[in-house]
Amino acid sequence: MSDRTAERLLRALYSAVLYVLTPITVYHLIWRGFRYPEYFQRWNERYGSYGTPGGAVDVWLHAVSVGEVNAAAPVVDALLKRHRGLRVLVTTITPTGSQRVQALWGGRVLHVYSPYDLPGAVARFLSHYPPRLALIMETELWPSLLFGCHDRKVPVYILNARLSARSLRGYSVLRPLIARTLRTVRKVAAQSGDDAARFVQLGALPTQVRDVGNLKFDIPVPDNVREVVHGFRQHLSGGRRVWIAASTHEDEEAPVLALHARLRRRWPDLLLLWAPRHPERFPRAAAAARETGWTVGTRRADRWPSAGDDVFVLDTLGELMAFYACADVAFVGGSLQAIGGHNMLEPAAVGTPAVTGPHLHNFSEISRRLKEADALVIAPDAAGVGDAIETLLADDARRQQMADRGRALVEHGRGALARTLAMIAPHLPAPVA
Repeated sequence: MSDRTAERLLRALYSAVLYVLTPITVYHLIWRGFRYPEYFQRWNERYGSYGTPGGAVDVWLHAVSVGEVNAAAPVVDALLKRHRGLRVLVTTITPTGSQRVQALWGGRVLHVYSPYDLPGAVARFLSHYPPRLALIMETELWPSLLFGCHDRKVPVYILNARLSARSLRGYSVLRPLIARTLRTVRKVAAQSGDDAARFVQLGALPTQVRDVGNLKFDIPVPDNVREVVHGFRQHLSGGRRVWIAASTHEDEEAPVLALHARLRRRWPDLLLLWAPRHPERFPRAAAAARETGWTVGTRRADRWPSAGDDVFVLDTLGELMAFYACADVAFVGGSLQAIGGHNMLEPAAVGTPAVTGPHLHNFSEISRRLKEADALVIAPDAAGVGDAIETLLADDARRQQMADRGRALVEHGRGALARTLAMIAPHLPAPVA
């Protein structure tokens, strides 16, 4: 059997399985919709149907959700600045990602949900918004999408590409198909040498893969950080200590409340800033804190914490970095359970020492570098997280040392953006002087 014939058979089998499973996508949207009503909206986009005019786009960038959108922000900002009139389409999968796109760029970019990886939906999407260049963020290896671009001779780059050992094992089940999918891509711009090696293991050619560094190191510090910190401190009594639990998941809520109770025994006026990972959990986290007996304020309703608040829930999007800067110590969630962690460069960039749990496979390289620089404490469990936070809250000099080293590491790691832009430059119009 020829390689071309094998490819066609694999694609046909993959497509047949997806079509059989299509009812499950509807069930998923309904199930998610009961938790997050925005999932009931814009179903047509998920199946490649549009009620608005389309047209060719210069750049199509796909980012799954908030984290990927934030990582892509420096790229999109640079493209819009350098190439006046560039038509950019940004797709996401989640409503929170959609909200983040709209918050960052508004009408400066086009935005729809990415279609499910059904050949028909993909074909309709690529016909409605035919791209001249496709940029896929991190680890979105959807065969129908990538083969569809290849069939239409659209150059595809995977940017800030990461592949954990766990993801490698998962993809390896479909390696015959995924390897062929990867070989349709012009370049895989990997976050690290380890990520690059794993993409080669999965089937990419060594010539396709390049270690360009992690775009997350090029993280822009929001312009309003000083303003938010000033406003926050104005509403806080002098000397009151603050810790933040950020990007926490459902099974981390009880440990967060238990840690706060523990820490309050030593610092009775300690304030917890709490930013759950998913918006549907904002009210649930606030309710859980109230059920514990705490006085709870929220960013949306109260704007700033009051003197009587024990917990202040950050129930808005796009403000996390600014509130990291308001805290003395940060706990970065998704790390006490097998989620794989979340971006601990954000607190580092604004000078807040951070503590995480042990599950960091999504940020293995970043966490390793932060730990080696003595800018991050990785605890073995929830009790260890509490020990680390208590130690740091009690030691001003240690916190400052970690803050300085974290900032320095972020600054030293910058550069992936420039290398990424240079890589895709041949497919773009000449920059505007």
